[in-house]
Amino acid sequence: MSLPSEAGQVHILRGVSLDIPEGQSVGIVGPSGSGKSTLMAVMTGLDKATDGRVHVAGQDITDLDEDSLALFRRENVGIVLQAFRLIPTMTALENVAVPLELAGRKGAFERAEAELKAVGLGHRLSHYPAQLSGGEQQRVALARAIAPEPTRLFADEPTGNLDTKTGAQVIDIMMDLHAKRGMTLILITHDLDLAARCQRMIEMRDGEIAGPQPEAIAAQ
Repeated sequence: MSLPSEAGQVHILRGVSLDIPEGQSVGIVGPSGSGKSTLMAVMTGLDKATDGRVHVAGQDITDLDEDSLALFRRENVGIVLQAFRLIPTMTALENVAVPLELAGRKGAFERAEAELKAVGLGHRLSHYPAQLSGGEQQRVALARAIAPEPTRLFADEPTGNLDTKTGAQVIDIMMDLHAKRGMTLILITHDLDLAARCQRMIEMRDGEIAGPQPEAIAAQ
């Protein structure tokens, strides 16, 4: 995959092929600039591949337009980022429920409450982001990502803004949710210990996957 720059085309991903079976947890590791986050962006349709095909949830998303990609993500994908991106004027409950309401989901607030309880925040429903610790804010973000019941959860450096202990707690919850719900989990991290907790670990270097590569980019 290439992106334009003032100096010309910049090649970020180079002939990457990856097949992730349904329900697998995968840790993708590598130094900054290795292409980890770009790979996730391609797999979620946030960036378009300039070459090759991308299949996710049994669907070829390579040529979908932006509206179709947004609908695809709403129905299939949950995303957790390093930045919590909570709305400061909304409570924890509202931060999780409002996206569900906007997507036309019934029982949005009941669903949001259940997911906040699932991440251990049943006692924080009415608290605003500024009243929550970093770990609690990330758990709200996680509840928001899983509330639509996605079959694939992507987490890009979800512990990057957290201390070691708090980050480990967030990963504990994420792994527990993966085990209980059977959703595919793709964890992007520079932390080898966190990645090793996944069923499979993939190393990226200079836009390539280190070692033998399967035949297709896919998060089946």
